[in-house]
Amino acid sequence: MNLSARPELWWQGPSALAESPLWSALEQVFYWVDISGRRLWRHDGTAATAQSWEMPTPPGCIALGSQAGELLVALSDGVQLLKLLPQGRWTGRRVAGANHAPDMRFNDGRCDRQGRFWVGSMALNPDDLHPRGRLARLHVEGEHASWQPALREQMQIPNGLAFSPDGARLYFSDSHRSQARVWVCDYDSATGQAAAPQPFIDRLACGRPDGAAVDADGGYWICANDGAAVLRYAPTGVLDRRIDLPVAKPTMCAFGGPDLATLLITTMRPAGPGLSATPLDGALFALCPGVTGLAETPFAGGRQPFSHDD
Repeated sequence: MNLSARPELWWQGPSALAESPLWSALEQVFYWVDISGRRLWRHDGTAATAQSWEMPTPPGCIALGSQAGELLVALSDGVQLLKLLPQGRWTGRRVAGANHAPDMRFNDGRCDRQGRFWVGSMALNPDDLHPRGRLARLHVEGEHASWQPALREQMQIPNGLAFSPDGARLYFSDSHRSQARVWVCDYDSATGQAAAPQPFIDRLACGRPDGAAVDADGGYWICANDGAAVLRYAPTGVLDRRIDLPVAKPTMCAFGGPDLATLLITTMRPAGPGLSATPLDGALFALCPGVTGLAETPFAGGRQPFSHDD
């Protein structure tokens, strides 16, 4: 698919809350999830039909496994390493139980440059006014996996998780309208420990911060949910680019393609009484922004069998 510098429709299908786009170089495909539709999707951007797998509970986000067709999936009741099979079948291996209450689910997450998995949790009802979400890291040692103490507690909708090219900075946001800001932490890639969060973006130029990606030059690309745009901020926190979209609610972006020069953007349908959707809400868009991204590091704990500690 030949893309321009302007967003083009990449995939339009039955997706209500598309999130967590992820490029697999081994397979030359993009993966993403439909959280409310409880599905995991795979497509290469050609005229071929996209493939999907039904999940037992809402999948908040995904990360690469060490083999083709293997993904780490943060389901609402726990993290599993899945091997995807033909005709919508899959086998799974439980990595760790959920670190939140039953009326919560995982949301945004990804691996750091060393393959450690970080993920945030939120209430199933996004209008829940009690900030019970947290951002935490899954620690794998030998045959055991356990949750480390949270980097941040009392969050509403953890989002915007990304790492700088050298792995020395960790970015995250809270999408809820009561917060709607982005933080940055110094990050020790040798130990996986993050320093105290510092403000990075107090308010976006438009909308609320949702999912994010970092390019090879260190630019932080953040989806402006309700703002109909994707914004690029320099490492200094200065806005230096805005890409307008034909839909109001972009959810996350990711770099991919053979040369990592394609920016894929997932979107969602408006949810709630009195809100109306357009035919393009929930579709995926793509463009070539003129910069390249970074390859995602596979989950390090998937390289050997292990049990779990809840």
